[in-house]
Amino acid sequence: MQKRKLILIAVIAVIFGLIGWQIIQKVIQSSHGSDIDRGAMAVAVEVEAVKKSMIRDFGNFAGSLVPKSQYMLAPKISGRLEKLMVNIGDWIERDQLIAVLDDEEYSQQVRQAEADLQVAKANLEESKSSLDVAKRESERVQELHKKGISADSELDSVKGAYSTSEARYKVAQAQVSYRQTSLEAAKTRLSYTKIRATWEKGANLRVVGERLVDEGTMLTPNAPILSILEINPLIAVIHITDKDYFRVTRGKTAIISSDALPGKTISGEILRIAPQLKETSREARIEIEIPNSDGLLKPGMFINVQIEFEILNDATVVPVSSIVKRDNQQGVFLVDAEKKIAKFVPVKVGISNNELAEIIDPASLSGFVVTLGQHLLAHGSPVILPQPSSPQENTDSNKVKPGEKR
Repeated sequence: MQKRKLILIAVIAVIFGLIGWQIIQKVIQSSHGSDIDRGAMAVAVEVEAVKKSMIRDFGNFAGSLVPKSQYMLAPKISGRLEKLMVNIGDWIERDQLIAVLDDEEYSQQVRQAEADLQVAKANLEESKSSLDVAKRESERVQELHKKGISADSELDSVKGAYSTSEARYKVAQAQVSYRQTSLEAAKTRLSYTKIRATWEKGANLRVVGERLVDEGTMLTPNAPILSILEINPLIAVIHITDKDYFRVTRGKTAIISSDALPGKTISGEILRIAPQLKETSREARIEIEIPNSDGLLKPGMFINVQIEFEILNDATVVPVSSIVKRDNQQGVFLVDAEKKIAKFVPVKVGISNNELAEIIDPASLSGFVVTLGQHLLAHGSPVILPQPSSPQENTDSNKVKPGEKR
């Protein structure tokens, strides 16, 4: 009986030992399983050399085009639109006659003002003549009064008459001045029946953007007739976030393109930067001046804008496709050409674009990085390099292969 108990205890101990050993093996495999699974089989990869090159830091933005200036042409007076001389898309010059209103009423006002002025001038001549007569009579009576011939009452009477004539003459002068002003006002109103496109600054030529009324329309003061646009140059408007706001400066060059004009790019200059970001969108308005002498670009077009922030002429760069993440760490796989293995190297990336990425740390990074197949790699994974893989087999003189000295 005692012997059976010992045998049973030994069997149980062996079973527990086997179970413990299997658990330990599974723990080891779970901690290193990904590396073992990936490293067990060689992975075919493509590589490129780490090199020194120029890299550009730029931002891409979307926006739209607006006229450099725009205003609505409107009459200053009411009246019937008798003639409209331009249409949509017509080019116009500064001070060009655009429209004519019916001027019969305003012409009549000018004629009436001219007649009133003539009457006022006639009254002025009459009052001047009366003043001269009263002056001479006053001087004559004063001489007689000095000699004792004229009485005091007569002297007072002629002085009063002279003062009255002088006052009437001043009133007549004021009437003439008033009638002259009325005539000028009537002529000014008459000139408003000829509507001209006027502006002070900018190009001498502009274009009609919209036509809002037709001939025969009864217009009120300030009722819009046309919109006048300055489209050479144009203004590209974009909105940027605070991430790029402080990297943009006035005078910096921007490259503008549009899907409507494939293959065509135009250089513009940053003209204005909003001094604040909107609270709702956290974006600031940027205006870029674009030459448009051929008139190919139109207001309202959707555009793409590329602004260059910085250029590094001798940066350590790798293809952007070689940047991967392992265990939440950014890095690249460097190839050991002799051992045919890939080693994961953590890196800190600086400037990055669609093709290249700048490596800031480690600054001494060199060799060859994996650009294709890296998603199958772990640290120490064996790799299969593309042929030729040595200087003796290399027939492409334009590329540096793993194992060559650069």
